[in-house]
Amino acid sequence: MTHNSPKDPSPTDVTPPDGTETDAVITDDDGVLSFDATGAEPVDDADAQPVTPDPAARVAELESELETVRGDYLRALAEAQNTKRLADKRIQDNTRYAVSNLAKVLLPVADNMERALAAAPEEARVADPHLKNLAVGVEMTAKEFIGALGQYGVTKVEALDRPFDPNLHQAVQEVENKDVPAGTVVQVYQAGYVIHDRLLRPAMVVVSRGGPKRAEPPLDAGESGDSADQESPKAVDTSA
Repeated sequence: MTHNSPKDPSPTDVTPPDGTETDAVITDDDGVLSFDATGAEPVDDADAQPVTPDPAARVAELESELETVRGDYLRALAEAQNTKRLADKRIQDNTRYAVSNLAKVLLPVADNMERALAAAPEEARVADPHLKNLAVGVEMTAKEFIGALGQYGVTKVEALDRPFDPNLHQAVQEVENKDVPAGTVVQVYQAGYVIHDRLLRPAMVVVSRGGPKRAEPPLDAGESGDSADQESPKAVDTSA
């Protein structure tokens, strides 16, 4: 019996007649064809030229990234400063206006003491020594009470005979009065109060009408700009 010995895959010469070299064709025992590319000319990696980036383009890219990072940093720094400023202002406001609600509750006490003193005119005090002593006690109590409020920045709004100021006064009535300039407070029904620069309660007043126009204060030629700013009434914070 004849045994066929296994044969190693051998290249089959498929060189064309013109002598052009081609890849070798290898046939294994199963008849599968494969190609041997060993005949191709090897490429030396050392001969490949590396691609170098453009230095100018790289510098421009880095500068753009730097500007982006710098802008992000400045925005974050500004936001942090604004947050700190708002926090400091909130702390300062909480300290300055901490007694606002308590002061509002106590203001009617000051109003009642003023009404009690108004009910005891000077003539009645002279005629009645007991009433006089009572009025003196109420005056001392009212003075001490107002002084205690003043220690926390609570002060009374001056309104009588002053020009009407919508930031500080609340007009409840207008009366015809040609003896004073129009818009003058001629009567105060209820006193107003402020705490520092914030309005606690506006003064309830009666305002005149029909009188002459209020004269503007004279200004010097060299002080027209600054003096006008000083004479104009300052805005009052009414958020309390």
